[in-house]
Amino acid sequence: MRTYSAKPGEIERRWFIVDTDGKPLGRVAAEVAKILQGKTKPTYTPHVDTGDFVVVVNAARVRLTGRKLDDKLYHRHTGWVGSLISVNARTMLQKKPEELFRLAVKGMLPKTRLGREMFTKLKVHAGPAPAHGYAAQKATVLAL
Repeated sequence: MRTYSAKPGEIERRWFIVDTDGKPLGRVAAEVAKILQGKTKPTYTPHVDTGDFVVVVNAARVRLTGRKLDDKLYHRHTGWVGSLISVNARTMLQKKPEELFRLAVKGMLPKTRLGREMFTKLKVHAGPAPAHGYAAQKATVLAL
């Protein structure tokens, strides 16, 4: 019996919609990262992007447990000397909830060219799905 290795042209991609209303950030982000990598498929191949597209809705309603809202910090640098900007999770959740979820998932993906390619298949919305929706993609609602 020979080992199966997926080819980029053979991959069948699906679309999933994940509602994060009231769910813990880390647990949902971990499941989304697995889907983006393709680890939920029997045809998973580590060196090929076999993952599916994921649309995350209600990112503003995600839950952080414990004292993470005040203690967890997100850092970014403007490029100027002495310009390290630190923002706690509570402020990030109020101002940019999409970015909070994106950073959580990005940290769980490989730090390679392939990981950056997987990350492009993630679509995050702070509220419900946009008016145009994802009907053309025949997206499946995923219950986590």
